[in-house]
Amino acid sequence: MTPIKREKDVIRKECSEKRNSIDLEEKKLMDEKVCKAVESLVSFRHADIILLYAPIKSEIDILPIFTLAKEKGKKVAFPKCNTEERTMKFHFVDSIEEMTPLAYGIREPSEDSPVYDPETTPGVAICLVPGLAFDVYGYRLGYGKGYYDKFMNKFQGSTIGIVYSNLILPSLPRGRYDKHCDIMVTEKGIKPIKQEKETKRF
Repeated sequence: MTPIKREKDVIRKECSEKRNSIDLEEKKLMDEKVCKAVESLVSFRHADIILLYAPIKSEIDILPIFTLAKEKGKKVAFPKCNTEERTMKFHFVDSIEEMTPLAYGIREPSEDSPVYDPETTPGVAICLVPGLAFDVYGYRLGYGKGYYDKFMNKFQGSTIGIVYSNLILPSLPRGRYDKHCDIMVTEKGIKPIKQEKETKRF
């Protein structure tokens, strides 16, 4: 195990415990505020395609955005994981009911549903990115599988980190392939990322 992975695992455990301890009623209200903040984004209003995620465990529930996006005539896609290659592709869906729990218990679209290709699919897209924690520079801490890191490195649209405000940390350990989000959204509203003059890579 590398020093970075060891450090990430310690932070991952602490952040997971903190997020799991949130009162369910309070969590519901916080999640609603996050969804409203996403709705207020200029990038959301102008986007043709919304790349969402299906929440698991204590992740922020952003599924209400699906209904809102569809009402506004936008296309919505969810990720489907390839566990052997540890990659994912987004597939368009017309209904949440189309998805079924597959890899890691996450609801995923059917293999037959249309695929979003970041290089060839027409339209302006934004991607809502989940994370256990983020730092002030927009770098995320996920579950350690690397799916989003790989996708974000080829996605050219706006990336929006979805996180509770108390899980934005001063800094996170990062590797050479980690990529920061463009902005973050919390229950307290939109959080611009902090710019840094020089990034230390390992």
